[in-house]
Amino acid sequence: MGTLDGQVVLIFGASSGIGRAAATKFAEAGAAVAVAARRGSTLAELAAELAVNGYTALALPTDVSFRDQVDRAIAATVERFGRIDVLVNAAGLNAQHRRMSDLSQGDWERVVGINLTGAFNTTQAVLPSMRARGGGLIIQFSSVSGRWGDMSGPAYQASKHGVVGLCQATMMEERQNGIRVTAILPGLVDTPILLNRLVPPTRETLDKALQPDDLAAACVFLASLPGRAYIPELIMMPPQLQVVGQAMA
Repeated sequence: MGTLDGQVVLIFGASSGIGRAAATKFAEAGAAVAVAARRGSTLAELAAELAVNGYTALALPTDVSFRDQVDRAIAATVERFGRIDVLVNAAGLNAQHRRMSDLSQGDWERVVGINLTGAFNTTQAVLPSMRARGGGLIIQFSSVSGRWGDMSGPAYQASKHGVVGLCQATMMEERQNGIRVTAILPGLVDTPILLNRLVPPTRETLDKALQPDDLAAACVFLASLPGRAYIPELIMMPPQLQVVGQAMA
């Protein structure tokens, strides 16, 4: 028996990195999983892989920056499984030319659109179904860049600061409805987003970084807590690379 038997989890940003790892971890814990991301073919492969291993999965091609697509993913999950107990939004990106002197208006809008507007869309869209069933857990991924200044760029940092504020405000409004909202703030994680840097991290650095499975395990831990327990923020960092208040360039 899994720790989350009977639970239904919807994961945005599930085609790679943290989101993909979370889909596997939740399935292994016994949850039915809906996976959503922009890359439909990759999602289909993930759902097929989970099915081969005996897990229940639903693939939903979705761009979180478009509210209508998010609404369809929510509706499809509820139609298939009857409810949503946990929503995880791991969708995120950064611009390659990210410094203020190089950042274009288009890249600003793209980063904020996915990282912050996407967090708003996924949060607001799932609330009615969670209110109707009397509770639920929303996990949004911010970053240590949402707490301390670094060289990740103004668009990325602004969007990740915004995610923290979104989670705090939503929790204040929804806690009496049995809904909990947690922001996870990871340090450096070995995911494909790092390949978009002008100078990607070295293999030596990546070997010391957090791995997607580490964050996936954190998501399952949060979902396994009783409704009376609320974790506002979970900061997780690779100790050989980062400590509290000091982020990498």
